Amino acid sequence: MTNCLRINEKIKSFKDQITVDGDKSLSIRWALMASQAFGKSKAYKLLKSEDVLSTLECLRKLGLIVKFKNDYCEITGKGPDGFMFTRGLTLNAGNSGTLGRLILGLLIHSKVKIRLIGDKSLSKRDFSRVTIPLQKFGAKIVSKSNKRLPITIIGSNKIKPINYFENRGSAQCKTSVMLAALNTTGKTYIKAKKSRNHTELLFKYLKIKMKLTKNKSFDFIEIKGKQKIKPFNYEIPGDISSSAFFMVLTTLTRRSELLIKNVNINPSRIGVIKILKKMKAKISLKNKRVYRGEKVADILISSSKKLKAINCPPDLNSSAIDEFLIIFLAAAKAEGVSYFRDISELNQKESPRLKWGSKILNKMGVKTELTKDSIKIYGKPDLIITKKIIIKNYLKDHRVFMMSTIAALTCGGQWEIHNKDSINTSFPSFLNILRKINRKSL
Repeated sequence: MTNCLRINEKIKSFKDQITVDGDKSLSIRWALMASQAFGKSKAYKLLKSEDVLSTLECLRKLGLIVKFKNDYCEITGKGPDGFMFTRGLTLNAGNSGTLGRLILGLLIHSKVKIRLIGDKSLSKRDFSRVTIPLQKFGAKIVSKSNKRLPITIIGSNKIKPINYFENRGSAQCKTSVMLAALNTTGKTYIKAKKSRNHTELLFKYLKIKMKLTKNKSFDFIEIKGKQKIKPFNYEIPGDISSSAFFMVLTTLTRRSELLIKNVNINPSRIGVIKILKKMKAKISLKNKRVYRGEKVADILISSSKKLKAINCPPDLNSSAIDEFLIIFLAAAKAEGVSYFRDISELNQKESPRLKWGSKILNKMGVKTELTKDSIKIYGKPDLIITKKIIIKNYLKDHRVFMMSTIAALTCGGQWEIHNKDSINTSFPSFLNILRKINRKSL
């Protein structure tokens, strides 16, 4: 089984320095915004994962020139009206919910029917959260199940601005509407529950006219449509979601230290750092700086002798939503009972992650109590696994694979983890970096 990873012994102590692959959220957003600019935009250190490559292929199908040259990717944009909407066009978002939901916002003025499809995992995910507001702009959207892919979108020449209330804390939903707003002739007003703000920072850097005000719970965004966007160059920083697996690996490995260079530490993304530090993990930020509005730093992690359980504050959920699986592993080795609530959004990811997190911990011998939107984890600080554990049939969710790999390396046992190619979705170099740290084949 060449697509199966077997791990039979724990990782040894290490002291190392690494860089992780480029931020996926920023890579996809750069590509979509470059498609709306007039001229050639370049991205350096672009993440070359399946999700990002699917984005570039969709843009090619929409008539744009996309090239890789030496160490950068170049997109020649033609402005908001520059797509070629040919009849019978099908766009494949693959496994990417970010791509699938965001690109629909750019298609609301298509002149012909466009069909959007995805893989088995993406086709199980709810798209009504973006199709409902996009229909208010004037687009017609048809789906057999009314919620899921495949979806057919038929644009309109009479796109009108809307008022939109985003109450889930979903950056994908918010961004889809923000991109759609660029195609209107008026002002779109958005009230959005706190979530990642990469799109707002990118709009600000590109000098797109946008008014942004905030209170404790919501952001209020006003966007004027039909603006000219200049081409731009961007160097993609490392992905904090990818870094999180190495943070926990180091935290749970005795006498170890790791420096992760040049990582995006956007305040709307560092929930994992805040949560782990509350659990007494040893994490510090070095060489902090700002690039194109995004905060970037080097992350230094040292192993922790004893982690403490956490009653996780729900206001950290949205800033750690992609990292909860690996946080659950840290909780499994913490002293006491950890409690995470209001996290039903985890089951809207590539797999039902809340259920999978509990399932993997149970296989490891860790007790959990699971509801539809919460989990209690009864930590076992001295946990050592000696039995065989098999992980498969998880809809090729890359984060399930990576969590299982880190669990195997830090807790022991004989692990058989299927579908190792799932990492190509978001973090193709994951195993290579682990081999560098572990100094052995995986």
